[in-house]
This record gives sequence, C-alpha cells and structure tokens, in this order.
Amino acid sequence: MPAPAPTTGDRRPLASRSWPIMQRVAAALARAGVSPNAISLAGMVFGVAGGAALATTDSLGAAELTHITPVQRVLFAAAAVCVQLRLLCNLLDGMVAVEGGRASPVGELYNELPDRVSDAATLIGAGYALSGSPEAGFVAALFAVLTAYVRAVGKGAGQGSDFSGIMSKPRRMALMTAACVAVSVLPGAWMARLAVDVHNLHLPFMGVVLSITAIGSACTCLGRTRRLAAKLRVAGGR
Repeated sequence: MPAPAPTTGDRRPLASRSWPIMQRVAAALARAGVSPNAISLAGMVFGVAGGAALATTDSLGAAELTHITPVQRVLFAAAAVCVQLRLLCNLLDGMVAVEGGRASPVGELYNELPDRVSDAATLIGAGYALSGSPEAGFVAALFAVLTAYVRAVGKGAGQGSDFSGIMSKPRRMALMTAACVAVSVLPGAWMARLAVDVHNLHLPFMGVVLSITAIGSACTCLGRTRRLAAKLRVAGGR
C-alpha cells in the first residue's frame, strides 16, 4: 500500500511555521486584532495582482523575450513578489488562527476559496504573459485546483489532508517565482532558447514552465487519488 502523506495536525507541514520571525509576526497580528480571514483575503489580492502583472507583460513593450523592456522586467519581478506575499499570507492566516487562538467558524472557507482564486489567477495570468501560452495556463490552473479538490475529498472522507506531491502548492509557486525572477533579471535571449517545439506546437519559455506545472500537478492529483483510495479500502475493511 502506498505510504501515507505526512501531515501535521491536518495542516500543511511547513518548516517556516517554526521560524522565530514568523512566530513574532503572527503573534503581533493576533495582538493587533487582525483576523485570519482578513489575511486570507489579502493573500487572494496578492495572487490576483500577481496574475494581472503577468498578463500585462504581453501588452506593454516588446512582443518577444529577446527584446524585453525594463517595464516588462519590472512587471515580472512584481509578479514574483506578489506570489511570495500570497504564500506569506497563507502561512500567517493559519498561524494567527491556530497559534493565535483567533479561529473562525467560517475560517475553512476563507482558507480554501481565496487560495483557489489565487492559483487560477496567477497561472492563467502567466498563460497570457509575454512568452506564455493561454492553453497551458488554463490547463495548469485546472490541475492546480484539482489537487486541492482531491485533498479536500480526503479530508471530508475522514482520511486527513494529503499535502504531498511533486507539484503541491508551495512547489508550484516556487517554480512560478523562479520563472518570473529569471525573466526579470536574465538576458531575454537566454530565456528564448528554452522554448520547446513539439510537432506543430510551439511553447515559449513561460509556456514551458506552465506545461511542467500542469504535468506535475496532474501527477500530484493521481498520486493523491491513489493514496486516498488505498486508505478508504483499508478503512472499509475494518
């Protein structure tokens, strides 16, 4: 039987949760009366802003990475910052709710729905970015949401949340951040060389990144589904 995914009290296992600086920030937010739901919404705002910044790169300046303009580089850098700020909010909302004792009856909704909006906005925005692929963006967004759906099904079935997978949320966003930073600081010609041509399909740099995200997310969905099915079979045999 496949090994169960590691969980920490049905929360995503994050080493950053134990960092002293994160604990101090979360404690300060709790003392200031900031609700975890407000932090979750702030994370969604950053996620949408990151997607908007990415989508804007295709309409301002050069049409090719080989001639990328300073404005476009700034937008890619801003998108990378927004992605990381979104993840920071995702970390802090849970810490304020649990460690800060400010959990809300509707906290689960605020924890999950804004995250799905953020995933979709960022990945679809990347699809419309300079060197992106709209089709790859939509497919990546679809599988990103599906990974969370499978996790939620497992939790609803009483088997806990499975946060594992080669393209779980932190890894998806780490890849997107790295891609944005690369475009913002490296010569455009370097990124242009990473384009892939498969038969009649041309995937420029960001399209390649999104395709990797989509494939990895699909594998993550499959792995989580198989582990959940195995757990349910064991539970049903008791």
